Amino acid sequence: MLKRGQPPSAVPPSKARQVVRLTGSKHLKSLATPYNRAHHRFAVFVACATFVLIIAGALVTSNDAGLSIPDWPTSFGSFSVPPLRGGIKFEWSHRAIAGSIVLLTISIAAWTWFADRRRWMKWLGIAALATVITQAILGGLTVLLFQPPWVSSAHAAVAQTFFCIAVAIAMFTGRRWVEEVPQIEFDNRRPSLITLTWLSIFVLYVQLILGAMFRHHGMSWWPHVANAAIVTFVLTWTAIRALSRFSKIEAVRRPAIILALLLVVQLCLGFAAFLTRIAWGRDAVQPEFPMVISTVSHVAVGALLLATAVILAIHVWRHIPVSFEEHATSRSRKPAAA
Repeated sequence: MLKRGQPPSAVPPSKARQVVRLTGSKHLKSLATPYNRAHHRFAVFVACATFVLIIAGALVTSNDAGLSIPDWPTSFGSFSVPPLRGGIKFEWSHRAIAGSIVLLTISIAAWTWFADRRRWMKWLGIAALATVITQAILGGLTVLLFQPPWVSSAHAAVAQTFFCIAVAIAMFTGRRWVEEVPQIEFDNRRPSLITLTWLSIFVLYVQLILGAMFRHHGMSWWPHVANAAIVTFVLTWTAIRALSRFSKIEAVRRPAIILALLLVVQLCLGFAAFLTRIAWGRDAVQPEFPMVISTVSHVAVGALLLATAVILAIHVWRHIPVSFEEHATSRSRKPAAA
């Protein structure tokens, strides 16, 4: 840091960049929004309700109930509640929860727009609203077009994208995010931890799409199983790097541990889903209870795994910036040494 009377030119460039980063973060800290408990709790409620919606959607797919109600947005030509029997109870419940989520999203987007001072948070609320509207349209097209695999898979992918946005809003409105001073540690490893977290999100999205395509009869099961090995390798690498190098940062350590634990649970559920759906239930006339439970649990934990990877990436971006100083200095010294 600058001493009294020390000119700025006396500070090394790397130190100057660090001073600017730290003072800049404090300046941004002073411009941040104050913690709003009611806003945060409502955001958490929206995220939890979205998770319930994902489970409801998985119940529809696992019970082959997607076309139990053949029209949309009405149900058998009416907006009244139809007789809730057979697959109709799963499909109508899914639609009812989805409609509630749209209303909740409008509320959290409006609340964020008027109550939160951070401009990027205002637009994140708008992004959540745009995503849930896209999700609703894809859900309608799934019914009207008789469940084409690409539309149904897009419906599943956008659903988990919206869940990640909802979780992020809940985190960004929390007291810890709003009031804490970030603990900074530079990352000079290659690939950097932020690169590994983005890679984790990418392979999880690929896995999500492959799984959705299989569930909606758009492809065989083996691409999903083969990519599971890639997901396991990348997520294990990411968790080990985070825990071995930055375990002192709680905001990074906690999601890294949860990521590793959820990965183990997800692999076990994936194996159970494979046994019940492919090995044992291939010739089943209708989905049996073990098949439904294992598949729904697999989808639910997959959503939690993706959201955890997103949370880890956000915290790594906040607490562990990539260090370029040593790399640039070593390259500049080589010609002098020669």
